[in-house]
Amino acid sequence: MDSMDLKAGQVVRSKAGRDKGRLFVVIKVEGLYAFVADGSLRKIEKPKKKKMKHLVRYNIINWSIRGRLIGGKKITNAELRKILLNINLNINDVK
Repeated sequence: MDSMDLKAGQVVRSKAGRDKGRLFVVIKVEGLYAFVADGSLRKIEKPKKKKMKHLVRYNIINWSIRGRLIGGKKITNAELRKILLNINLNINDVK
């Protein structure tokens, strides 16, 4: 995966580490790493730095969150939790 594959606001699933299987929202991308948060285990204030090869990309982007991340506006942990709670993904449905 290269940085063009992941975008801020995109939903991903961790496939390695202690958070394996959890859904996250991409906060930002730097080189080979993506910073991800879910609002509960990983707060928006301190996102997890993960290598992109350890993430499964879904073709789901929350455009509202993406626009606010790009614009530098505040996003709450409750908003991230709500977004991820409303997503119904089959864990084996990898795109």
